[in-house]
Amino acid sequence: MSQLLKLYLFAYNSLQAIGWTISLFRILTSFIASNSVHGAYASAGDLICFLQTCAFLEVVHGAIGIVPSGVLFPLMQWSGRTHFLLAIVRRIHEVQDVPAVFITFFAWSLTEVIRYSHYALNIFGGSPSWLTYLRYTTFIVLYPMGLAPGEMWLMYQALHFIKEKNLYGDFFANLPFSYYDFVTVVLLIYPFLWLNLYLYLFKQRRSKLGNHHKKKN
Repeated sequence: MSQLLKLYLFAYNSLQAIGWTISLFRILTSFIASNSVHGAYASAGDLICFLQTCAFLEVVHGAIGIVPSGVLFPLMQWSGRTHFLLAIVRRIHEVQDVPAVFITFFAWSLTEVIRYSHYALNIFGGSPSWLTYLRYTTFIVLYPMGLAPGEMWLMYQALHFIKEKNLYGDFFANLPFSYYDFVTVVLLIYPFLWLNLYLYLFKQRRSKLGNHHKKKN
């Protein structure tokens, strides 16, 4: 990989790490100041929407081969999160203050601070062992936390408002199903799609931490 590409990837991952650190700080500051979990979207929602939209670059990175991640899993994660954020949370104000937003944003932010910091430092071979361990361990708790009491619970709560508002009714007018039906199906298949990603991360963990321990020995 050329030095220019390395510098680009270092800059991208560093900026994402900084952005997610700011979002985590805002979420926790809001929680401490108000003693409430209801202000997560107001404090960090716009920033997280921006960071998540920019993360489409990771799909591009995999597609053109400058990172070894491939396209499928980055695309699955990006599309799932982006749909959740932009199509549901951002559009339905009634769900922006529910605890599921705080849970999701906290899990995402902490995960991404660790992940992007690891990627940025690892580009030049400088990721410390403790950060590598966190990168391939914290997901075991944070991913299920973000999924069940976070994303899925919020989507379930949003169904009432989706139906009541006939959300995206014009777009789905010529289709044999509504957006309400679409989200219902998404909720049903979400755990199975997520499980593929979760198992893939365990495979990565065995590979990365196994190699890491071998190097130490």
